[in-house]
Amino acid sequence: MNDLNAMAVPGNVTPLRQRNILAVASGKGGVGKTFFSITLTHALTKLGRKTLLFDGDLGLANVDIQLGLMPKRDLGQVIDGVVTLAGSTTRYTDGGFDIIAGRSGSGSLANLPPARLNQLRNDLTDMARSYDNIVIDLGAGVDRNVRTFTAPAGICLVVTTDEPTSITDAYAFLKLSYQANPMADLRVVVNMAQTRNEGEKTYETLLAACRKFLGKSPQLAGIIRRDMKVRESIKTQTPLLVRSPTADAAHDIMALAQRLTNG
Repeated sequence: MNDLNAMAVPGNVTPLRQRNILAVASGKGGVGKTFFSITLTHALTKLGRKTLLFDGDLGLANVDIQLGLMPKRDLGQVIDGVVTLAGSTTRYTDGGFDIIAGRSGSGSLANLPPARLNQLRNDLTDMARSYDNIVIDLGAGVDRNVRTFTAPAGICLVVTTDEPTSITDAYAFLKLSYQANPMADLRVVVNMAQTRNEGEKTYETLLAACRKFLGKSPQLAGIIRRDMKVRESIKTQTPLLVRSPTADAAHDIMALAQRLTNG
């Protein structure tokens, strides 16, 4: 299950990549990354996978908010030494998966010392042995925290939209990631596409830049169509696959999850 192509990260020994760890990243905020992470985790669970969602946005944790949860345990308590990382999991019964929540409304976790951050990453990697998949919802950009938690992921899904700034920032993320590890398995997710055809055009624009300037061709993981049901889901703090399982976006993410499980 381990891939020897590991990404250089700050401090400590670089962990081996594990194919069952999926990192969800973006060059900028506002592209629907957390919504996608939650729905992908739920979709994998519905496909029979034992799955954990880890809120790796240490500066602006909000997985619990989108799901309307008030977890008794979170990463803050892990850092404080109150519980272990494994002991901080919360079962999300409506989705059938586990969550490790961040500490909402606190930026304190964003400035962890490198050694503590690396230990957190290593503990998460150890937990991967107990799950079919771990989905890491990363913060936007490519700061130290993002690089650290991307390191053990076998696949990194880079979320973008058709907005020029989003495409540009996604390209920047891909460029820096390939520079760190030329063998990284980076895949593009086009979110909020007006149509599949428009989503393919967005991907082609990003792909052309990667081929021309980086000599790389990140594959398309999937296109998620713009869907008003998504906004309703977020507003009511109810997972899309619970509230509107037949919605276009729900279908698209289920299909994406199926492709991931098939390799």
